[in-house]
Amino acid sequence: MLSGLKAPAPDKILALTQMFREDPRDAKIDLGVGVYRTPEGVTPVMRAVKAAEKRIWDEQTTKSYTGLAGDPAYARGLAGMILGEGIDPGRTAAIATPGGTGAVRQAFELVKAHGRADATVWVSDPTWPNHITILRHMEMPTRTYRYFDDATCKVDVEGMLADLAEVAEGDIVLLHGCCHNPTGANLTAADWTRVADLLAERGATPMIDIAYQGFGDGLDADAAGTRLLAERLPEVLIAASCSKNFGIYRERAGLLLTVSDASEAGTVQLVLNALNRANYSFPPDHGPRIVATILGDADLRADWQAELEETRLSMLALRRQLADELRQRTNSSRYDFIADHRGMFSRLGASPDEVAKMREDFGIYMVGDSRLNIAGLNADTVPVLARAIAQTCA
Repeated sequence: MLSGLKAPAPDKILALTQMFREDPRDAKIDLGVGVYRTPEGVTPVMRAVKAAEKRIWDEQTTKSYTGLAGDPAYARGLAGMILGEGIDPGRTAAIATPGGTGAVRQAFELVKAHGRADATVWVSDPTWPNHITILRHMEMPTRTYRYFDDATCKVDVEGMLADLAEVAEGDIVLLHGCCHNPTGANLTAADWTRVADLLAERGATPMIDIAYQGFGDGLDADAAGTRLLAERLPEVLIAASCSKNFGIYRERAGLLLTVSDASEAGTVQLVLNALNRANYSFPPDHGPRIVATILGDADLRADWQAELEETRLSMLALRRQLADELRQRTNSSRYDFIADHRGMFSRLGASPDEVAKMREDFGIYMVGDSRLNIAGLNADTVPVLARAIAQTCA
């Protein structure tokens, strides 16, 4: 059997990372992989994370399994951070998962196993490539809806709503809660209201991937769209990640959170537990326990939020600097959108050939669709990137 296997196509982002590592130039810049870095190029361990790990080290007496759903304190803490106080906890059910990717996968498993057999999953064009990879692997019906206007570098709201007007009852609409990956262009509060109205009218269920809460406009502002849908609609699926906002990428701390009628939430929880049992049994605990420790302690939580805010503001400052540099170098407002986008990513609108030329001529590595990781820059490399863009892009 193994001798007949065919090698899968390489992951483009991972392949780009390997190319960067093999490039001997000292002045190369990695804007591909989606991790936060300090100006020194380090992805730090947050202060509160270190303190929480020390506390766990001192106090933990066992490494036995947690429950199938994971640590209840983790689910409560993260659900509260995402949904705020407007949702009755009795309407929710949740399971810890191996990272946000695990939450996405388990959400699709829930739809496939317990939803309508013919339900279509609608995804934005563009979206995080792994959404498509997972859906294709699971052989689930998918359709795309317009999202990003390449000409304006803004959300194509009218195109989005026109496409979603075709969703059928029971379909799943995958939305990015904030800091859209790969474009950085977000829905406004008014846009979220229109989306909620449309989904309610069509009887579709939103699935929200919220991987960057706190990286855009703040913890509460970044969750506003998710909270609106949870308040307005009878059912919502939420795939959350702690990789970015807690900086615990390798600990793989994710959560699949559902909102439904309170009379059904208990059954939903049992189904979610069974999904964990069938896929990987008991979920990882170390990362979720770090998060639960931080969210459950007022001092640790305050310190974590302060450092997260520093991280958010540093990315906004880099966006503003890059937009200003490009305005000066191109003598145009063409790239002003970079300052308006939020989160780690923006998509420049450069062609694949222009992206390749910037890599070859300047040692600047970004994904082929011109998605760049703002957090891979610092004050010294922003002018280098601006010069490369100005000299390369038509």
